[in-house]
Amino acid sequence: MTLDDNRQLPAALAAALATDFDYDGGNGVDFEPYATFLSAADTTDWWQSWTGNAELRGDDFRVFGQDGTGGYAAIWLVRAALPLTDQPIVFLGSEGETAVLAHDLDDFLWLLAAGFGPYEATEYGPEWAPAPNPHLVAVAERFAPDRRQPGAAVIERAVAEYPDFGDRIMGLCH
Repeated sequence: MTLDDNRQLPAALAAALATDFDYDGGNGVDFEPYATFLSAADTTDWWQSWTGNAELRGDDFRVFGQDGTGGYAAIWLVRAALPLTDQPIVFLGSEGETAVLAHDLDDFLWLLAAGFGPYEATEYGPEWAPAPNPHLVAVAERFAPDRRQPGAAVIERAVAEYPDFGDRIMGLCH
């Protein structure tokens, strides 16, 4: 993979994260996006703490936001030789939750447009029926018009592609 340590968000992700995510007293989306990716040093510190494994580095993740409990949403750099925007989006929760949320950034845009946040997609899965976010629908239509799909379909595709994600991650924990 030929990725540098650039911490600038891709334009499509930056546009989506410019949204105000409304928690709505627990009925909305619990998500606090970042203006840039978490630094390499901070990502490594978090990853080592999260896994209890001081031998790991955070190079496989580009963290771009968190929920209210401190769980992180990130791009998982698992597909060698593919650009950042073609990597899966994952969630690693503060209580050990793990989930692959979307096949890639385009799918993630449609997940957000459908009204899911990273935590909600992890906790409630495809059965949850949130209200679409009109601003995020416009972002998804702008950046990924040919990938329109329901949020449930995004989650199901991601889970089917990496059914062992949780086991892979837990295998790194001490």
